[in-house]
Amino acid sequence: MVPATGEPPMVEAPANRTCPSCRISVSVDQQSRVMCPFCGGFYDQRANSDFNMRRSSSVANGYLPHIDDISRRHSSIGERLGALQGYLAGLILRNGQENQFYLPPVEKEKEDKDDGRITPGSSDDDSLDYPIRNLDAAAYRALLEDCKAKENYVPLQELLEQTFCCFVEMSSIFKMDPKQENARPEDPDIKKELLFEIYDSFETLPGYLAKSVLKAVISSLLELDVRLMAKDDVRSVYILLLNPIFSSQASYTVFAHLVRRVVSLPSPDHQLLIHWFASTEASRTRELVKRLLQFITIREFPPANGHRLPSINKSRWWIPCATRVLALLNASNNRNTPPPLEYAEFYNSALDHINLMAEYYRWQTPGKSNKFSYCQYPFILSIVAKKFILQRDSEQQMILNARRSLLNRALQHQVPDLDVFFLNLNVRRQHLVSDSLNEIARKQADLKKKLKVTFVGEPGLDMGGLTKEWFLLLIKQIFSSDYGMFVYHNQARCYWFSTAQIGNLREYNLIGVLMGLAVYNSIILDLNFPTACYKKLLSPPVVPSNMDTSNVGNCKFTLEDLSEVMPDVVVGLRELLSYEGNVEEDFLMHFEASVEEFGEVKTHVLKEAGEHIAVTNENRQEYVDLYVDLILNQAIGQPFKAFYLGFHSVCASNALIMLRPEEVELLVCGWPKLDLDALRKVTVYDGFKADDPLIAQLWEILESFSVQLQQQFLRFCTGSDRVPVGGMSEMSFKISAINNKTDMLPISHTCFNQLCLPRYPDATTLKEKLIIAISNAEGFGLE
Repeated sequence: MVPATGEPPMVEAPANRTCPSCRISVSVDQQSRVMCPFCGGFYDQRANSDFNMRRSSSVANGYLPHIDDISRRHSSIGERLGALQGYLAGLILRNGQENQFYLPPVEKEKEDKDDGRITPGSSDDDSLDYPIRNLDAAAYRALLEDCKAKENYVPLQELLEQTFCCFVEMSSIFKMDPKQENARPEDPDIKKELLFEIYDSFETLPGYLAKSVLKAVISSLLELDVRLMAKDDVRSVYILLLNPIFSSQASYTVFAHLVRRVVSLPSPDHQLLIHWFASTEASRTRELVKRLLQFITIREFPPANGHRLPSINKSRWWIPCATRVLALLNASNNRNTPPPLEYAEFYNSALDHINLMAEYYRWQTPGKSNKFSYCQYPFILSIVAKKFILQRDSEQQMILNARRSLLNRALQHQVPDLDVFFLNLNVRRQHLVSDSLNEIARKQADLKKKLKVTFVGEPGLDMGGLTKEWFLLLIKQIFSSDYGMFVYHNQARCYWFSTAQIGNLREYNLIGVLMGLAVYNSIILDLNFPTACYKKLLSPPVVPSNMDTSNVGNCKFTLEDLSEVMPDVVVGLRELLSYEGNVEEDFLMHFEASVEEFGEVKTHVLKEAGEHIAVTNENRQEYVDLYVDLILNQAIGQPFKAFYLGFHSVCASNALIMLRPEEVELLVCGWPKLDLDALRKVTVYDGFKADDPLIAQLWEILESFSVQLQQQFLRFCTGSDRVPVGGMSEMSFKISAINNKTDMLPISHTCFNQLCLPRYPDATTLKEKLIIAISNAEGFGLE
């Protein structure tokens, strides 16, 4: 309909498009949007394999999101790329195109690129004719030195532009055999020495060369209708991911499209990348991990004085894509034993400051599982973040249970009792284990309430300190050899479940409850269990519905796991596996295992009729596997099941799914090392000043203490000899003055992490009094 003269034209209402991946709808305002701004997925899923569909039919050229006002970073590459402002400013979206997501227009291709083009669907070697590029690390090094000597970098600039301008050139230059089809999982078959020679040189090259490389990379990412030999596209992506030029914030818009390109690859190509990064030098992978973590951090928390990034509405997909690439690297890292990168190197500590519970609830809410949440990728969340989520989830359960109890009393017309908010345990020191067992058995329904302990006949009011002491004393008794529940292995310096199964299953259950209560109430325990114990606790992390048939705690263990418990036994088993002689005649072994505990030797049969089956060269691996399975699984099945149920009766939470075994150990046991410098930084003073002579003497004395005395001091002041998760910065410590009482010993309030110190006349008196106090610190008051 044509409007009448002088009337404003009719404007159609904005249309909505719904992403098939994340199911989020956005208004497109008659613009042709091809990519979802939330997850980075294509609205038309055919675009995953058809590059032509990734461009708007209504717009001749594509553009990068708006980037302007670029300031320089302090890194050398960042400073050289800071001058990209003029170039990237030319890629600003036109007016009215705010909702579009396109890469910059493709530059005119060189004739060399046409050498690698083939018709769609063709994979015959005859139809591919890659250009011949005879370049190695030595030749590149010679060219670089020549350019530096002549101060003329034009030849080097031309080489770098040619190298990164398209995937064909990257394949021609970096592939060991440019005519090779497909790829081997164990190696990308590229000239890594040449690749890293080029990348390492970027640090010292003039700024305009870095800009030339980035422009060439943009060109390569924009190529359409290019067919390559099988898996050369994956090789090229692998090569680009390792490029250090993406350390600069000025390159983040391009880097975002690279990681989205990685995410859009099919699953078999992801598997190739996982295998290839597993064989990549650890330092290179580490730098890529750091780049991705920084990329996520800056997208989450844009610096006020940094480069201006596209608005969050246009680039929400950056974070999911980068996180998924990190997931590939994490999977790659875990393929190696031991992993070349520590699991903590994948932590992004900046995420400790986001709304973690919103992430958790988004992950847990039915119907929102297709929305991105960091909890879907728990490797990126630090132990501090996971502890926060677990504690908040625990607090919510505590409040819910207390509210339910209060409501029940109100419905029964009973006077509300404040004790209804707590798990109150009344125990006698002389009958600590039996009283604790009986109290916990009677109050199973209250386990998810705040714990409060009372020692019968003592005047102490539990503000946290008595609870810590109860944990310490109870664990000390149960782990003693008198109970026979756990065996201490001297070489490994750890406890393991007794295969003799002497202890009562109720007592094993109690230990599990203790561990759960400790995590639930943020109490640090001095437990020396190997990592295998925590692996079993998370197998599975959620209690199965049918416990009668479920084999909880059973894991596939190796000699590495057994070495944490019985390193001397593992030495013998490895010698058995590597023995080159006749195992049957020389070792005279059968499928039996003898285990010594508490001075007695007990023999276990490893398989049916194993006492009659000889160990031979052919079946020795089976013998070793069965031996490991016996010690870590089969021989302790029932005790561990009771232990497992005790832990999960208190600590049942979906947040446990996010934890690694090592992280559960940290939550239970804390950090074993005391950092006095960190403790000094968090210390506040009442009646003293930080530069008082007595305070200076105190820190000097503590530094001169042995590790054991330092741990006793920490236990005296805080009730635990371990540091909480997150280090000393996660705790408070206060030193208060006591006037006119120099004959007194130092006293502490473990509930508040407080040390009360008389003003002693000299360092000798201070040291003597302090050692006496910390060495006799059991019970409420000094006996």
